[in-house]
Amino acid sequence: MAFDGFTDATFTFYEGLLADNSKGYWTEHKSTYERHVRDPLALLCAELEAEFGPAKMFRPYRDVRFSADKTPYKTHQGAHALGGLYVQVDADGLMVAGGMFAPDPERLRRYRAAVDADSSGKELEAIVGGLRAAGLEIAGDRLKTRPRGTRPDHPRLDLLRHRSLYAHEGWPADPWMHTREVVDRVRESWRRLRPLAEWGTRNIDPPGEPA
Repeated sequence: MAFDGFTDATFTFYEGLLADNSKGYWTEHKSTYERHVRDPLALLCAELEAEFGPAKMFRPYRDVRFSADKTPYKTHQGAHALGGLYVQVDADGLMVAGGMFAPDPERLRRYRAAVDADSSGKELEAIVGGLRAAGLEIAGDRLKTRPRGTRPDHPRLDLLRHRSLYAHEGWPADPWMHTREVVDRVRESWRRLRPLAEWGTRNIDPPGEPA
């Protein structure tokens, strides 16, 4: 089967889940989730696989073990491709992103070393500047001050403050999402985001370890 768009039920499912995040709602509407969220998103990822590689869909269940929020279900469905590319659907519409989302301490150390180095650091600065100029939002968890041992006049201090770094853009649930235009938009966005994701793969991930 080919992807032919999301449906109104895709978005109304999550509107309902936002209002009633309970096992009862989920059980009653599970078939809607499978038919109008999970299955079309899987088909979308399959259409992009030839260019970006296989994508993995996240589980819809929240890990509530260490959270004060005990609502059991995520209010979005996301999928990620190897190398740091991401797509998500929720009540508001569609969002795509790419970058370095949650590095562990060793990857964070590698990230800051790569930002500090002139060659890789200036490359990242140019990539981020280009994405910002193209209208994408630059986001990520950031320190309020500066990393220990970093001089205050470092030319890439803003990038060094990041503990995660990604760019994203999104669209509201408009009628074009009921069509194959979704494939083209996600593909174009992932192409724009791929340089940032690939920078992270080259500079942060240990050799031989998947991103």
